[in-house]
Amino acid sequence: MNERPANHPRQNDNEIKAFAPNPIDILNSIGAVVYTWDIASDQITWGPNAEQVLGIPATEVDSGAAFHDLLAMDSRTSRFDSVIHSAENDAGGGVAFSIQYGLRINPLSGERAATTWFDDTGRWFTNELGRPALVHGVIRNLSALGLATPADQTAHFDPLAGTLNRTRLADHITRQLENARRRQSTFGFLLLAIDDLAEINRRHSFDIGDELLANLGQRLRGQMRITDTVSRYAGNRFAMLLECCDHAKLIAAAERIERIIAESPFATSAGRLPCKIRMGGVVAPVDARNAQAVFQNAEEALSVAKTRVAERFVKYEPSLAQNDQRRRAQFMADTIVEALNDRRITIAMQPIVSRATGEPALYEALLRLRLEGGEVLSPANIFPIAEKNELVQLLDRRVLELALVRMSADPSLHVSVNMSGKTVHDIRWVDDVAALLRLHPGCAERLVVEFTETCAIEDIEMTARVIGAIKALGVKVAMDDFGAGHTSFRNLRRLDIDMLKIDGAFIQNLTRSADDRFFVRTLIELARHLSIPVVAEWVEDKDTADLLSEWQVDYFQGDYFGRAEEQPAGNDAGAAKISAA
Repeated sequence: MNERPANHPRQNDNEIKAFAPNPIDILNSIGAVVYTWDIASDQITWGPNAEQVLGIPATEVDSGAAFHDLLAMDSRTSRFDSVIHSAENDAGGGVAFSIQYGLRINPLSGERAATTWFDDTGRWFTNELGRPALVHGVIRNLSALGLATPADQTAHFDPLAGTLNRTRLADHITRQLENARRRQSTFGFLLLAIDDLAEINRRHSFDIGDELLANLGQRLRGQMRITDTVSRYAGNRFAMLLECCDHAKLIAAAERIERIIAESPFATSAGRLPCKIRMGGVVAPVDARNAQAVFQNAEEALSVAKTRVAERFVKYEPSLAQNDQRRRAQFMADTIVEALNDRRITIAMQPIVSRATGEPALYEALLRLRLEGGEVLSPANIFPIAEKNELVQLLDRRVLELALVRMSADPSLHVSVNMSGKTVHDIRWVDDVAALLRLHPGCAERLVVEFTETCAIEDIEMTARVIGAIKALGVKVAMDDFGAGHTSFRNLRRLDIDMLKIDGAFIQNLTRSADDRFFVRTLIELARHLSIPVVAEWVEDKDTADLLSEWQVDYFQGDYFGRAEEQPAGNDAGAAKISAA
């Protein structure tokens, strides 16, 4: 029906204009302002009510850079990030976006302190090269409307350093990799570590260390290009993502960062403190094709930089991993030698408990290496390198020496020590044991020497001769990790073993694996047939212990019955010093 009701008077154009709402009034009522951002010139053109919505004059934020400078520390994202780092493509109609962020302004006084939260919704368009060129949008003042949700913004932000955190950084890198592949470009990633933060924390306090971190983050942000990203990576480390960056630019950026950090100390409550750094860098996607590889390769380069005196920056190269592996191996070999010379090799004693009495029948002496800083390394970190560098026999001898010192001090103590294959098959080893036992009379009958099943079957004839010679000294012999090498019944009978220790790999899953239960029971029956006592290793819980007790296992070893406790190294400073080969 096209006719108007008779009682509805027709309005002329002037009447319509008089009653038409003012768009600016509407925008002000919902706390909104429109804008256009020309990315090439970085100019932002605001609607006439910008100051009413933003709380500051439009002239203070008439560029993308000026606007970005107001971005609050606890913002999850920014307009720049959503547009420039977007993985979306403009198919001709632009790309829509909708984000929230905070600005460091006070809508009442204009002071750049309080955080005001905004909603930014718009659409960006690309130029002929496919790069973002123009943005149209509407900003709403959420704080003025009582709609701010700052708690949602902090999940991806490090409040101490004023930078993105590692989770958000990984998202950035993933988007950058997508953009780089699409545009056939590269970007750089720098990982920076403070050399002496632990010493600063110790000498001053952790609060002073936090101040240094915050100031370093601020200095880094102030020196980065608007297209770059700074992130708190972890602990004493920062990360920097550098757009449009190749290998040459990465090196130049690292040199520039080193200069700006070294040029002046950082102001803290404890005074001005210098800051020494190391950096590792990678260019992606050339040398890393996903975010995890970017992190891993940069960390690898950083670890190499930490070992070099002259260079504070190392760029990742594919050959770095192999070289770094060799460097780490040599470093560990040197560490072992230094620990031997400095008497920092110790033993930890773990009880082996009798099922019959419920008390420890003997203790296994387990090697520990204490670093100069106090950190303790276990055999798993030591023996692979020691075996390759002909150091394992020195470690075996040291453990035996320490065990005998303990046994001499405590006549009731029975101790088991584990010897490596290289040691057991060395024709001089039995003579060394005999010489040590002469220095510690009364210990031979309380000593058990362990070697692995794998070691035993490498040369069964040699092993049989060594066992005979060791037992002639009064020392007992145990086969460790029994079950791993599947020793035949015939060979086991030939070796004249005093004790079998079942490989803990079969014990730890005993309650969950029917195959392991069958195999372990078979080993126990085999040992019982030969009248050899059995030790179950890696017993970690009551259910496993109860099951093994039901099967009449003779001894238990594992954290459920007692953890290994470190013993002092003892005083034998007269021992000869050694050097790495």
